[in-house]
Amino acid sequence: MATIIIILAILLIAFAVYSTIRKMRGKAKSSCCGGPEVKTVKKVADTDESHYPYRYEVGIEGMHCSNCARAVENALHEKEGVWASVELGRNRAIVRTKQEMTESDFAKALQNTSYNVTAYKEIGGETV
Repeated sequence: MATIIIILAILLIAFAVYSTIRKMRGKAKSSCCGGPEVKTVKKVADTDESHYPYRYEVGIEGMHCSNCARAVENALHEKEGVWASVELGRNRAIVRTKQEMTESDFAKALQNTSYNVTAYKEIGGETV
């Protein structure tokens, strides 16, 4: 019985070392959050700021890494007329929209993700 426990412990340690080495070499295919790595942010076709009369600061809970930030941006970009930029260190997104949006609209955009809206503020044309 003790031999089986020792073998299992050795296998567990070997797997942990192997995973760490893969991550350090950049070959890991997952983010810090364990999900698949998001390669790029979905591009917004219209990047003319004058076409986006509404601006919002949206607090986002649950982001831990740049992969999380890209996932949030991609979820927000799925909505028509939305252009978002996530500030990971501030746990927020600055979102430009072509139409008015409510806190509920942002929560719906993130409903199929593991992130939650924690704050919502219309900031109009202010510089943030």
